[in-house]
Amino acid sequence: MTTRIDSKTPRPFRRALPGSRLKAASIAAILGVLVCSVVSLPSSAKALAQKREHFQNAEIIYDWVKIGTGQKLRTFITRPKNAPGKVPVVFIVGWLSCDSVEYPAGETDGFGAIILRLADKSGFATVRMDKPGVGESEGDCAKTDFQTELQGYRAAFDSMSKYDFLDLNRVFVVGLSNGGGTAPLIAGSHPVAGFVAASSWGRTWYEHMLENERVRLSGEKHSAGEINQALRVFTQFYDLFLIQHQSPGEILAKHPDWKPFWYDTPDGQYGRPAAFYQQLQDLNLGEVWQKVSCPVLVMRGGADTIMSDADSRAIVDNVNRSHPGKARFVEIPGADHSLAVGRPLHASVFGTMTDWMRQVLGERKN
Repeated sequence: MTTRIDSKTPRPFRRALPGSRLKAASIAAILGVLVCSVVSLPSSAKALAQKREHFQNAEIIYDWVKIGTGQKLRTFITRPKNAPGKVPVVFIVGWLSCDSVEYPAGETDGFGAIILRLADKSGFATVRMDKPGVGESEGDCAKTDFQTELQGYRAAFDSMSKYDFLDLNRVFVVGLSNGGGTAPLIAGSHPVAGFVAASSWGRTWYEHMLENERVRLSGEKHSAGEINQALRVFTQFYDLFLIQHQSPGEILAKHPDWKPFWYDTPDGQYGRPAAFYQQLQDLNLGEVWQKVSCPVLVMRGGADTIMSDADSRAIVDNVNRSHPGKARFVEIPGADHSLAVGRPLHASVFGTMTDWMRQVLGERKN
């Protein structure tokens, strides 16, 4: 995890700092819900349409879901062209940051490559949602807590029942980064064929953050003594922040000597409010994952500095303790947090993921 992030940083790494979103203007009212069916548009609308995704082998539907706050959230549904009857579906759960899951500029990072290739090359339908305040979705992402975001994902999952081409008995949930750890919370009582957790976490957020602070400080080339001193502070800081539900500002007002150690805002972190992380800490992901009885694929890049090996392996361990052999761990050598090496997605990722899904579906038939 790095705290020095600019607009050139690929979106999965930006960790939701304010102003990180690079969005086109809203075009829903101009284009309607099915972009592929538009034949003639005003020149301005044509220009806007060029900023949307385009697929060779799939058509895309733009739709909405509404949550309890009254906010409308943008959904993206892709359908393989010329697909006979119902098709399997991949529901995609996005990352922590306030960046869209729409990729009109193409494969700008590894996660984007996964999303676009699943839509265009897998033969499966896909479903995604932009969280509140992102893209065309209503709301303010910087003020949206985790439980509100979760409402949106659950509404999007529920909405799949209205599309007659989706086979709801063959649904995979692919979670990216933070979304991989919390993916089982999305489906509720709906049947799921399998989960893919990419670059994810399965421990407590408190453990995750302490480990990430050590990695961050080590990357900034502090001495061993300085790192240990900082970790003494962060151990207490994150207890008050995450477990005792105090804001960073409240904590620093009581402990002014800790101010040199804090690098973010008084009311939150990485562009999300304090409540977002406090609600993550309140989750018992061990309990959540131990109830998962379907197959699980956990993927992690060997060079990931955001989610550790222990973060990812915790999911595998939690599943296999209750359901031996159901979870599989795959490390991608040299890949970063978005499973890319440099900019391109690692060559093995897409095939590993889709081959695993087809194997799961094949075994269910036998």
